[in-house]
Amino acid sequence: MKELKALSIEHSNGILKILDQKQLPNHEVWEQIQNPKEMVIAIKELKVRGAPLIGVAAALSLALYAEQGASESEFMRAAEQLRESRPTAVNLMYAIDKLTQFETVFNKYEVIAKAENIFYEDVALCERIAKNGEKFIEDDDNILTHCNTGGLAAAGIGTALGIIKAAFESGKKIHVYVDETRPLLQGGRLTTWELKKYGIPYTLICDNMAAALMAQGKIQKVLVGADRIATNGDFANKTGTYSLALAAKYHHIDFYCAAPVTTLDLKCSSGKSIPIEQRANEEVRGFQVSSGGVEWTPKNCDVYNPAFDVTPAGLVTAWIFDSNVVNQGEFNNYITKNF
Repeated sequence: MKELKALSIEHSNGILKILDQKQLPNHEVWEQIQNPKEMVIAIKELKVRGAPLIGVAAALSLALYAEQGASESEFMRAAEQLRESRPTAVNLMYAIDKLTQFETVFNKYEVIAKAENIFYEDVALCERIAKNGEKFIEDDDNILTHCNTGGLAAAGIGTALGIIKAAFESGKKIHVYVDETRPLLQGGRLTTWELKKYGIPYTLICDNMAAALMAQGKIQKVLVGADRIATNGDFANKTGTYSLALAAKYHHIDFYCAAPVTTLDLKCSSGKSIPIEQRANEEVRGFQVSSGGVEWTPKNCDVYNPAFDVTPAGLVTAWIFDSNVVNQGEFNNYITKNF
């Protein structure tokens, strides 16, 4: 496999490494992934996260496995385990399907080439999303974003955060309000880390402060990513996105969903059909770090912890894809014409 390098995943000389996102922002620790089983654990534990990156990471781990001499049965079993590691992010299924559909017979060289193409494809489509979305950002815009949608979530510069980065680098004066994104603080830990790295001005807020900022006129745009988009435009994203969409609609603020076309699930007719991952109770009962943690609930407190919620299409101003931008009211026609 060729040398490949992104912000949070890299391959060189037969060694695949990931940047352990659980240890950010204070510790930048690279961890070697030697086989698909280790990648499954890394994905489930959110050491690797973000819909596009999960697909890329799974593909590279399978390619390395094939290169190491895995048999077809071993390869297919590992592919299925990776497929099941996160049930909502459709980019993962896209990558697995690509690598397990062979032209004739199982061939490691075909698998490696496809995995490399998935990496390069993600880099290119992130650039196109940024180009398509940057034109919607204006000078002096305050932009609200949720979770992490940058280079930590993709092989390229990201989706929603990639647009923000492109706008900033074009010289536009912008400020980003970052939802901390409970319960695992992907905004507070990861998006702030990226924005600081790029020199983009930002302010961190608790998730429940967003609507008040909108009421004060301090938010001009809301940009979020997506883990799965149904054919009617409903989409799943990190829990809390739906609340932002409702608040943005009330305050007449443009609300954009940025994602690659590969995030479209053509077998899913509406948000009601999107499987929503339920995560561990411990994530809500307290905060855990490598050195320990804090628990703020009674022992065995009942918990509801969906990793994602679904935002109805009617709340979306436009979907910013790598192919083009689809405005509200155009989505059904776009799907009918192109898929």
